[in-house]
Amino acid sequence: MLRTKIKRRVTLMLALGMLAGMPTTLLAKEKLKHPSSAVSKQKPMVGLASFYAAKFHGRRTASGEIFNTHALTAAHLTLPFGTKVKVTNLRNGKSVIVRINDRGPHVRGRIIDLSVAAAKKIGLNRAGTVRVKLEILGK
Repeated sequence: MLRTKIKRRVTLMLALGMLAGMPTTLLAKEKLKHPSSAVSKQKPMVGLASFYAAKFHGRRTASGEIFNTHALTAAHLTLPFGTKVKVTNLRNGKSVIVRINDRGPHVRGRIIDLSVAAAKKIGLNRAGTVRVKLEILGK
C-alpha cells in the first residue's frame, strides 16, 4: 500500500516536471521550424565539400523531398531546411547557390554534401572533395 502511494507521487512529480518543461521544448521546436534572421548573419564557414552518389537519386531526403541529382540542393548537419547557401570552390573561385534539403554529410571533416549538378557547377565532380567557403544567404 505504501509503495503504491510512493509510486503515484513519484509519477505525479515526474508528470508535473515534464509539464513545466513543455513550453521550453515547444519553443525549441518552433525555433527550428522558423529560424531567426541570425542564421543569415553567420560568418562564412570553410571546410571540405563532397557530393552525393548517383545511387541516392529518387530517395527521400531528411526534409521529406525526393532527392534529385539534377537540382541545386545540398545536405548540411545544422542549417534549417530551405536555407540558401552560396558555396565557393576555394581552388578555382567558382560558386553555386544551393538550397539545404537534407542532413549530412556524415563523414568527419566535411561540412556540406552537394548534389551532382551543384558539384559540377563548381568543378567538384572530378576531385571528389574540395575546400569550399559557405556563405548563408537566408531562406
